[in-house]
Order: sequence, then structure tokens, then C-alpha cells
Amino acid sequence: MRTGSLRSPWARAAVAGAAAAGLAAAGLAGVAHAADAQAPLPVTITGPDKVDLALDGAEGEPGQPQIELGLTGPGEYDPDSGTDPEPIPNSGYKVTIDATALKGFAEVGLPESCDVDGLVAVCAENSLYPGDIYNPFWDIRLDLLDTAEAGDYGKIKVTGKGEGLEFNKHTVDVLVGGPELLKKKLPDEPAGFRPGDTYDATLGFRNVGSMSADGVVLRFTGSRGLSFPDSYDNCSYAEESKDDLIRYRHVALCTFEGEFLPGAAYELSEPVRVRTADFALGDIFGYSFDAVGAKEADALRAGADYRQGSGATLTLKPVKGGQSGDYTKYAEIDLPLQNTYDLDLTGARVAGEQGETVTVDVGLSNHGPAWLGGLRSGGEPISFSVRIPEGASVVDSPCSPMNDESPSEYLCFANTPFLEDEARTFPFELRIDKVVAGAKGKIALPEYDNPWEGDPSNDTGWIVLNGTGDEETPGDGGGTGGSDSTGGTGTTGGSQTAGGTGTTGGSETSGGTTGTTTAGTGTTGTTGGSGGTTGGQSPQGGEDGLLASTGSTALLASAGAALALAAGGVLVVVARRRRAGGTA
Repeated sequence: MRTGSLRSPWARAAVAGAAAAGLAAAGLAGVAHAADAQAPLPVTITGPDKVDLALDGAEGEPGQPQIELGLTGPGEYDPDSGTDPEPIPNSGYKVTIDATALKGFAEVGLPESCDVDGLVAVCAENSLYPGDIYNPFWDIRLDLLDTAEAGDYGKIKVTGKGEGLEFNKHTVDVLVGGPELLKKKLPDEPAGFRPGDTYDATLGFRNVGSMSADGVVLRFTGSRGLSFPDSYDNCSYAEESKDDLIRYRHVALCTFEGEFLPGAAYELSEPVRVRTADFALGDIFGYSFDAVGAKEADALRAGADYRQGSGATLTLKPVKGGQSGDYTKYAEIDLPLQNTYDLDLTGARVAGEQGETVTVDVGLSNHGPAWLGGLRSGGEPISFSVRIPEGASVVDSPCSPMNDESPSEYLCFANTPFLEDEARTFPFELRIDKVVAGAKGKIALPEYDNPWEGDPSNDTGWIVLNGTGDEETPGDGGGTGGSDSTGGTGTTGGSQTAGGTGTTGGSETSGGTTGTTTAGTGTTGTTGGSGGTTGGQSPQGGEDGLLASTGSTALLASAGAALALAAGGVLVVVARRRRAGGTA
């Protein structure tokens, strides 16, 4: 598995921009097969554009690389597709890393997997895939020599060569004792802060490097539930990753000209206002300053459609007495933390003869007001258990058995993000092997103290087969009510109340199978609301990709297995297993 690097968010943005530019220039939509057999396939060398080394020691933990170089092959690959990409045929290639320009001020740790001669490494490979995740990568560690002085500078040059392949030339600028900007820590969410409130973010930095910064760029971002109500004429605004709610961000880039001295601290002329939506919960606001001049800022806008702001000019002012303890390398905060969602599980009543196959639509809804973003955990799924009623067996379902010892216990996963008004259906096809009057099976979310669950009373529901109307189903009010079902054992009574304990029968679901009615603590007409099983279409227009599988199909050992509660109120039950590549 690919190890993480210490490159900054700016470097990752530059890498992504370079890779996107390379693919766009190639005009590729899949694995490249050029119409002209002689046309070479473009391969993009990726990595940070620059590394600043502080005189008091290289950035990062001792022994960890500051530079990670990689390759982006022609074509596209979706890491959430669940399939491995096809390799691109080639006769082998070599990537050369030349760090001779650093001689005299830096000790260079070149990749051991390559043929190293002094400060030059030649890396021979033949593995090449679309995208960047499956391709080779190389780490470089830099440590300053005792002879290093502020202002020492050199370039690492990276080139590639291979028959039928065309590589870009990539360089990494290495500067000793340059500007190093630490960010002012963000204040905690104020007492009484609630969804819909606006957070005042006081942003600033301290230059702890040995040289002045000739201009700086501020980048601040907010996830789906956050927005920026103000607009400044020295800032530009965009939306990134619109097709992926985990990575989706509102982004602002602001440029500041001037000289920002070493040892000095600076702060914005006014706080940046961050507005929270009514559905926001654990949304992420973050920011960083980078020692990049206004003329170089255009490279940071690559890959997104930025619009120029209007209104007042945001400025920086010196701050006296800034202490090093008030500043950090990364600055983020989750907003707000005082919201709740309401997950609602609903089952159904069905009837049938021995040997007949019936369909039961198990429903999971979120009545809000908050969404479950899953931002910190990368979109981990919510899990719930389904017990199959006595006398029935599963013909088909979107879920999997708990284990071989409990064939009647199933574990279902609903991927996050789970929006604030979303409903999903999990259809179970059951064969009635033996008619058991009033057979019932419980469906349930895990029982534990979840501070973000607004109404735990509807976290369970029931599947009832050939019910008599007087089955005891805890949480359903004794099972004496409910509305008629066309294929069931109709009983008399009213419809279920929203969010309450309701009656056993409940009201008929709008998207249920003929002959079924909702059984459990669900609200009326929710389970069929936004058709589909897990990963189905979002009610807000999202496609399947918004709720794609997290890639792991590992099952928990039992229905009572504990779930970890991730930051932002997400129920985490499976470790997200991705190939190397990470997110920005």
C-alpha cells in the first residue's frame, strides 16, 4: 500500500491540477488507444512543485519523505468502481530523478527500489495503469547539511522515457530557510452555537521561516453545509468536486501583495464569516496561507471554475505579540456540533402460501434536520440488522448473512453521505417454506448512546409474515392497529404517526410491494420515497456515484457488534479499504 507523504494541501492541489491538465490535453476518455498507432501515450509525472526546508530541521517527522513522486497514466479510473483497472500495454520505461543541484546543502534519500548513483536515481518499471492509484510511486527524503544557509536553492529534475510513451518534465524547487507560514488556531464553536448560525473565523499566520514572503495566498474551504456570505474583490470563489459530496467544497482563494517578514504575525482585517445550513452537522471549515505571490496564484485555480469576488478588499495587518503556541500547521474546525438527525427503520406485513415468494421492502429514512456527511471517516456506511421471520428463507436481498452460524440474521449497509430528507429501500425476496401464523423478524439499528440521533424510538421495525393482527412487536404499540394491506391479513385501525411509536400496521408505503404495509415505528410514506437499494439515487438529484460503495464487504461477527462513532455523527462499521491514492 502506498505510504502517505508530507506534501502540503497546496502541493496536492498542484498535483491534481497537473494531472488533470495532462489528461485534458490528451483528450482521453478511457484507456488510450490512439487512432494513429504512432502517437505516443501521455504519462504525467506528479509531485509537489516546491519544498521549503527550515534551517532548524527539515519539515515533517524524522525519516519521513517530504516528496512523493507518482505517475498518472492515460485514461480514467474510478477507485469506487469495485473493479481493478486494465493495465496499459508497454515495453517498459524508466523514470530518472536528478537531484545533483542540491549538492552542497542537502543530503538526499533517493528511492531504494531504483538504481542510485550519487544524487541520480534511475527507476525501471513496466507497470502502467489509467489514473494514478495503481501506478508506481517514489519517495524522497531531504535533510540539510551543516553547510546549508538561508537562501540555498536547487531543482530536482524528473524525466521519463519509454517506447510509445510521452512523459512530461517535472521539477521540484527546493529552498532553504524560505518563508514558513504557520496558521492561527481557529477558535472553538461558541457556546449556544446552533445550525443556521454564522461562525466568525479569525484567520492569520506567523512566518516562522528565515526569509520574507513576497506575497501570500489564502485558501479557505467549507463542505456542503457551509457557505461564505461575504464577497471580497481580491478573492475568487469556486466549487470543487461537485459530483462527490465527501470531497465537495466551497472554495475561496484570496491574494495579498507585499512583504511579510520572518518572525512576524499577521491577521485578516476582519473575520471570515462562515454560515451554517439548517442541515449542517460536523461540516468541515479549514484554511491555509501559502507563500505564493499573486502572479503565481493562477496555478492554484487550475481544475475549477472560479468567479471573481466583488465588494470590499480583504487585507492583512501585523499583529503584535503573536505567540508560537497560537499557531499550527493545519487549521480546521467541525461546524456545528449541536444538531440531530432522525434515522427511521420500517418493515412490512406480507402474506403468502407455502412455496410462494414474496417481497418485503425494508426502509431506512432520515427525517433530519441534519444530514450524515461521513466526512471525517471518508463515507463509512450505517449498518442495521434484519432477522428473517420463522418459516421463511431469503431468495435475494441487497444485504448479507451475519455469519454461517446465523443464516437468519442479515447485516445491511447504507452508505453515507445520507441526506437530511433521504429514504432508501432494501428489498428482500423471501420464500415461505412453511406458513407460520404471525411470524415476525426484527430490523434494528445498533443500540448505543448516540447524541446525534434525535428520535431513537423509531430505530427498530418489524417484518411480519401471515400476521393475525395481534402479534406483539415491542415498540409498535402492541400490534392492534394498522391499515389494511391488499395482500395481508388486514386489520382495522388508524395510520401510524410520524416519528412516534405508532401502531403495528402503520400506513401503506408509497413505494412498497403490492400486499405490504409498513410495520414498525416508521413514518407514513417514506420507505419508497427515493427508489432503489443502497447507493440509490439521492432525492436532491445526486447520481449513484454520490452514495457509492465504500469498497469493503467484510461482515461483522454478530448483530451486536459495536459501532464506532466518528466525528460529525457518522455510524462507522467498516474500515474503508482503498488502494493508495488518498484524497486531497
